[in-house]
Amino acid sequence: MAKYLVIVESPAKVKTIKKFLGSNYEVAASNGHVRDLPKSTLGIDVEHDYEPKYITIRGKGDILANLRKEVKKAEKIYLATDPDREGEAISWHLLFALKLEDKKVYRITFNEITKNAVKESLKNAREIDMNLVDAQQARRVLDRMVGYRISPLLWAKIKRGLSAGRVQSVALRIICDREDEINAFIPEEYWSLDVNLGVKGEKKPLTARYYGTTAGKQAITSEKQTREIMDSLKGAGYRISEIKKGERVKKAPLPFTTSTLQQEASKTLNFSTQKTMRLAQQLYEGVDIKGEGTVGLITYLRTDSTRVSEEAEAMARKFIGEKYGDEYQAAAVSGKKSGQKIQDAHEAIRPTDLNRIPLEIKEQLPRDLFRLYQLIWKRFTASRMSSARYETTTVRIQAGEHVFTVAASRLLFDGFMSVYVSDEDKEEENALSGELSRESELSFISFDPGQHFTQPPAHYTEASLVRALEELGIGRPSTYAPTITTILGRRYVTRENKNLYVTELGEVVNKMMKEAFPSIVDVNFTANMEALLDGVEEGSVKWKTIVSNFYPDLDEAVKQAEKELSEVKLEDEVSEEICELCGRNMVIKYGPHGRFLACPGFPECRNTKPYFEKIGVACPQCGKDIVLKKTKKGRKYYGCIDNPNCDYMVWQKPSGEKCPRCGAMLLEKGNKLVCPDEQCGYHVLSELSNKSQK
Repeated sequence: MAKYLVIVESPAKVKTIKKFLGSNYEVAASNGHVRDLPKSTLGIDVEHDYEPKYITIRGKGDILANLRKEVKKAEKIYLATDPDREGEAISWHLLFALKLEDKKVYRITFNEITKNAVKESLKNAREIDMNLVDAQQARRVLDRMVGYRISPLLWAKIKRGLSAGRVQSVALRIICDREDEINAFIPEEYWSLDVNLGVKGEKKPLTARYYGTTAGKQAITSEKQTREIMDSLKGAGYRISEIKKGERVKKAPLPFTTSTLQQEASKTLNFSTQKTMRLAQQLYEGVDIKGEGTVGLITYLRTDSTRVSEEAEAMARKFIGEKYGDEYQAAAVSGKKSGQKIQDAHEAIRPTDLNRIPLEIKEQLPRDLFRLYQLIWKRFTASRMSSARYETTTVRIQAGEHVFTVAASRLLFDGFMSVYVSDEDKEEENALSGELSRESELSFISFDPGQHFTQPPAHYTEASLVRALEELGIGRPSTYAPTITTILGRRYVTRENKNLYVTELGEVVNKMMKEAFPSIVDVNFTANMEALLDGVEEGSVKWKTIVSNFYPDLDEAVKQAEKELSEVKLEDEVSEEICELCGRNMVIKYGPHGRFLACPGFPECRNTKPYFEKIGVACPQCGKDIVLKKTKKGRKYYGCIDNPNCDYMVWQKPSGEKCPRCGAMLLEKGNKLVCPDEQCGYHVLSELSNKSQK
């Protein structure tokens, strides 16, 4: 009979950890949180020292009953929830929910689900860290206060179903501020001027860019100025006045943190932050690998540390030395220096074993899980490798008083780039053809002038929003994905081609928040609050001090807003769909299950119908619009809007392009366009993929 009980959060870990520990241990799961603040009320006694009132979460009764049975049998109980503030708080709640005060209870944590890590954690068992628990309690209570006091105000003044949040409202403001910047941007004209020159003895011409005059660099701001420069160079001789050779080093990247993983997965794999975290959780908790059973493939996924353990360093050095050679090993370990708090002294996100090479286990992983694992594996391996080295050549060409320059680089040693190349690293080698010297004879061939305009700041994507939140010190690794999911789910923001755009609803909510609760949506205030929460974790700040300083001001602001804020009427978005009962243009409304079309003539006309999103492609069978639809189980597919009269339906998105072999409409599948007719079998890389590879 098992003497010891280990309680983890996720049922996915149970089997793996039980395998490591043997018959003396029983492993059970709490399925996440077991206690929380009540949904129906604020749940915080503001009259009595802001004491939270925790209750058992609905649906957790059976889980707790089963855990209590296991607790009675055990001599010792090990609480092995996740190694962060939230995990510490879950362990603390379990202590009370299971009435473990008189039992031998120990807290254990491990950064990776491997045999060594789990067994080592048992040797280093400790008490629950109340500083971590209090930091989480403070965060939860502050979030509840903001959400439960401000959200009803939004319901009353704008529309039902809206919400405010301590971090989500700031994220919305950041996106709105960027939208304002874009709208206010006035583009400025500028020109470039290239000259194509023949080099004696070389077939390929040399292209140089205008730099300025011998007096210094000079910008070209108009077509007139460009013409004047070209006219002044008529008949001029061109000569090489200077050649500089040097070497440039490109350092290996740091291993992933939660933030950088979300950013890179968004850019390279087109994953949402939510999807990245869901897949990373699976990789951490364990995947079935042939011959090994269920194993955790990566370390803990919520971290802002780039620290790597000594064991992992040794594993990387051995692997890189054997696989690539000693010259590919990093001379010194690079680590991130930051004034910010490194969460819980975690490690960076890395593979638990570098010998599990992605391609060797590809067949055992679903496609997206493989792609994310491969990204993490390559990034960590590269982070422990030597720098890449380039030979650089800068050529200065003089024609009269004017100066043109050519910059070229040639890869001497690929280093970490033999494993991992990010978008920033994808530089085309532009080494000069042939050898140039000060004596090389140049002859004019042609000018290549170009008109350009300065561009406004780019719209935020999920990746760039995560980076902005991290740089501003807003939120923590565990909050980025839920924050973005919430503002998208509330329809404050919409996502199109990766870009995030503010909706009319989002603009109204942001305006009201800025007017009534300026401190809540103030970036600096929120960043300072995060710093105070870190102070609680370190034991230097009492959590109730933060809450007691925050709530009275919030309460006063809410009461003032209830009196002073006027109601806002949001106009419904008018569609092109005509109501067949009364002839009005139907409007798009939002219901519990998403968007639908309704007649604006309600209550005289009660006509409603489903709203289907058009994809801008005509049905190949009848010529009407193809729309995005969902099955009853929620799976997406594409079909003709004229269904059931037209039965066209496919699972992949139609591209609008025809198959050159059989004429069928090509479908988008991953990075390819494929013919739906398997007999035909035609496929080609999509234009988007071709662009990304260039």
